[in-house]
Amino acid sequence: MNSFTMKSNDRHYLWGTGFLVGLFLLMAAATQAFAGTSHNANNKGLAIKGADPVAYFVDNKYVAGNKQFSHQWEGATWYFASAENRDRFISEPAKYAPQYGGWCAYAVARGSLAAVDPKAWTIHDGKLYLNFSKRVQSRWMRDVPGEIQKADANWPTVKPKTTMQ
Repeated sequence: MNSFTMKSNDRHYLWGTGFLVGLFLLMAAATQAFAGTSHNANNKGLAIKGADPVAYFVDNKYVAGNKQFSHQWEGATWYFASAENRDRFISEPAKYAPQYGGWCAYAVARGSLAAVDPKAWTIHDGKLYLNFSKRVQSRWMRDVPGEIQKADANWPTVKPKTTMQ
């Protein structure tokens, strides 16, 4: 086999692999979007990978939630580290729920949706923002107000449509 054929085959292989990865990500986003909620929930409806959204505010850190302290809100299941945090969320869900349905705020600012790492988070002006990774979060942190302005403008068009509407 000559080197031209090998390079051509390599390009086709890489293109095919990239296509399959892209298709997988699209299907994963579609599964979440049609799960009955615009919130970033897994295929079982669990919001923000089981992180306790209230803990970001009261403990100033990521805390994994517990199935024992769960609550259904807007088509998603939310886990909390304690009954007290669950009750706080129930009384003021909009105060504690992450912005943009728990999708990556940096991605929304760019007009798309992306999953999140619940350990990559920011509270700005009393609102919770999640990012895809710590690396993406560092980009987000360069201009939080500017990123929020872009994300706020994009959210109505990128927000997943739900089966509950």
